[in-house]
Amino acid sequence: MTFQESIRICFMKYADFNGTASRSEYWWFVLFLALGGAATSAIADTWGTVFCIATILPWLAVGARRLHDTGRSGWLQLIGLIPVGGIIVLIIFFVQEGKEIQRAVESPAS
Repeated sequence: MTFQESIRICFMKYADFNGTASRSEYWWFVLFLALGGAATSAIADTWGTVFCIATILPWLAVGARRLHDTGRSGWLQLIGLIPVGGIIVLIIFFVQEGKEIQRAVESPAS
């Protein structure tokens, strides 16, 4: 998935917490959020705040879909509220392969 496809899909599924999201979809969107947040904050702190508020729902939605792809509940994003350790655990969850890929590797087609 490309950078542009990821952004387009994440905004099309703005509040869709069902389904799955690939690793590339999630991480490209996180890169977009980081770059967009930095750029808008450089213009004015108010714009940075507006950008973060406007993109928090799609960020949570793609995070939930990414956790679903690894076989976990989207509610596990709440672990991120635990200082330091929670964020590390979430990053580990987000970088893992999806279950569909794991199943294909474990049982190759004959």
